[in-house]
Amino acid sequence: MAKKDYYKILGVKKDAKADEIKKAYRRLARKFHPDVNPGDKASEDKFKEVQEAYDVLSDDKKRKVFDRFGYYADNLDPDSPFGASAGAAGGAAGFDFSGFSWDPGTSTSSGSSFRDIFSDLFGGSGGAKAQPEPPRPLPKRGRDIEMPLALSFEEAFSGLTTNITVNRSEQCSRCHGAGDTGGPVVQCSSCKGTGQVMRTGGRLQFSQGCPDCEGTGRRRQPCSLCNGKGTTPKTEQVKVRIPAGVDTGSRVRIPKRGHGGRLGAEPGDLFILTNVGKHPFLTRKGDNVYVTVPISVSEAALGARIEVPTVEGKAQLKIPAGTESGQKFRLRERGFPSLRNPSLRGDQFVEVKITLPRVLSEETKELLREFEKLNPENPRKAMGLE
Repeated sequence: MAKKDYYKILGVKKDAKADEIKKAYRRLARKFHPDVNPGDKASEDKFKEVQEAYDVLSDDKKRKVFDRFGYYADNLDPDSPFGASAGAAGGAAGFDFSGFSWDPGTSTSSGSSFRDIFSDLFGGSGGAKAQPEPPRPLPKRGRDIEMPLALSFEEAFSGLTTNITVNRSEQCSRCHGAGDTGGPVVQCSSCKGTGQVMRTGGRLQFSQGCPDCEGTGRRRQPCSLCNGKGTTPKTEQVKVRIPAGVDTGSRVRIPKRGHGGRLGAEPGDLFILTNVGKHPFLTRKGDNVYVTVPISVSEAALGARIEVPTVEGKAQLKIPAGTESGQKFRLRERGFPSLRNPSLRGDQFVEVKITLPRVLSEETKELLREFEKLNPENPRKAMGLE
């Protein structure tokens, strides 16, 4: 059996008092708990090791066994000169265990737990096997909340501060998140004492350990205020500030406004998921803004100064003489502010499209024919076409 120094694991001295051991356990359990370190296998293994050490050192009899032998096993008796409890040595009490095939990896013997059989023969309370203790509640960080928020194009550009209604939970004021008030141990109502609950995944049904009693089938009498959940519901108005420059899909974090934690653990966070509406003329790509503006033939040929729409209103744009359809112009720093660096802004790009008059009088047509004579040009010459 691999020996572990439980005192070293908890970081306490061998003469540590019970309250010192409990304090060290709570500190390490909070540090390495899987809910605090999701997906971290090393932290999960360390948490199990800390739990194992505390299970032994917090029990006076188990601790006495560990102090004497340097490890703990159920069949060791610290008061026996031989180390083993009554009947633990082969045949000591007139029983022959040779008929049992015990696999240490599975702790099974002919389909039953060897430890349970041993407890039936020599355990206390008239031979009845000991019931597992209800799980000790641990500090648990509250869950995060995600809420969508619709914004106009202009609100996304300038940012805003608003109040939103959040349905969240907070730590139970009666049990402080423990889920119970230290009452008597009762059968778990969630699994009816079986330690297992049924779950459905697609077309399959499977059982898994009950999360409320952690598979023991027993728990302390639930708190009457939170019904054992450790938290109570709460609806509140939360003031949120949406920074300038958000886009559809941006996540704005409001710390500690998620669901309440348990046993003093901090609450989760509130995340606002923004959905930005469209603008009738402007299109956004990153921090840049794009717009297409029509211009007349004379404006393109002779040049002009025209108005173009921007997210902040109208702006003046100079069209040089001889501008072609599809040509693009840049208005510097007329785009959206950067979320990473609000002092920086994107640009606005204006594409012009030349439009022809829909109705031409005979006089206008004659002027165009005269213009063509004075300015002969074949725009298809580069393609070798007439």
